[in-house]
Amino acid sequence: MTRYSKCESVTLLQGDCISTETLTIEQLSVEYRTVEALQDINCEIKPGRLTGIIGPNGAGKSTLMKAILGLVSVSSGRAIYQKKQLIDGLEAVAYVPQRSQIDWTYPATVWDVVLMGRVRKTGWFRRFSSVSRRTAMEALERVGMSEFRDRPIGQLSGGQQQRVFLARALTEEAEIFLFDEPLAGIDKKTEAVVFKILHELADACKIVLVVHHDLGEAITNFDDLILLNRELIAWGSRQEVMSRDNLRRAYGGEVVFFAS
Repeated sequence: MTRYSKCESVTLLQGDCISTETLTIEQLSVEYRTVEALQDINCEIKPGRLTGIIGPNGAGKSTLMKAILGLVSVSSGRAIYQKKQLIDGLEAVAYVPQRSQIDWTYPATVWDVVLMGRVRKTGWFRRFSSVSRRTAMEALERVGMSEFRDRPIGQLSGGQQQRVFLARALTEEAEIFLFDEPLAGIDKKTEAVVFKILHELADACKIVLVVHHDLGEAITNFDDLILLNRELIAWGSRQEVMSRDNLRRAYGGEVVFFAS
């Protein structure tokens, strides 16, 4: 049974899976001063499918994710979820930025960081409930980091830091999960943990969108792909998108990639 079929069967049996609610990007364009970073992007991200954004350096992959979230200004277009603009419903979203955008010198422990994922549900300056603490511990155990709960975040390796932020995202109990290059600079063990969690989220009928930076073997973990080079080259199933013609158009020449 495919992952999408599993998602459909949850809908039929339980009636509580939002498998028809896509994240739809409509005519989205972004300009930085006089430079057009993205031009007229139109695509859909489906729940129950692990979707990757790929393309060459400077293609606008991270820009697309930030534009969806309202972190950069768009010159036109929008992202729609549940019949409204996503920026008006960000409580449904868990977002993990690139590691390079995080201040690792901030004096916080692993436990502090993971509990931050419960702030939206708890409220600022309120004590975390026993439910929130249990949720945070379960998330740490899920990513294999519970033994590091009292370790300062800056003392962890890159892969460990990525797992901690993955745990924080899990505690948010969101419907949409957005990850900006979560596989960059991590070890194979952490890569396996990350993909396991991403697949579990997709199996739970969540929308899971990942900026991914290379065309190696890890690409086979994705169900769907969005291929960019400032404009949309292709989107759809991995098999459809990863054609030589599409990759040639995106990367400007012959590309060696993992084809399985």
